[in-house]
Amino acid sequence: MELWLAIVLIVVALLAGVALGFFIARKYMMTYLKKNPPINEQMLRMMMMQMGMKPSQKKINQMMSAMNKQQGK
Repeated sequence: MELWLAIVLIVVALLAGVALGFFIARKYMMTYLKKNPPINEQMLRMMMMQMGMKPSQKKINQMMSAMNKQQGK
């Protein structure tokens, strides 16, 4: 009789740990993305200008598509 109770408690604790871990990881990622947003075209343009390059829209589109391809892998 006590064995099944122990098994049920272990399963419940495992499920609670998984759920709690999911929500903690989700909250962490939301705050991380808020502090460090992914690169967009405007950021890419600013980075190229800081490096001394004059960015054309074609070059920015090429770099954005290359970055999106890389993230897709």
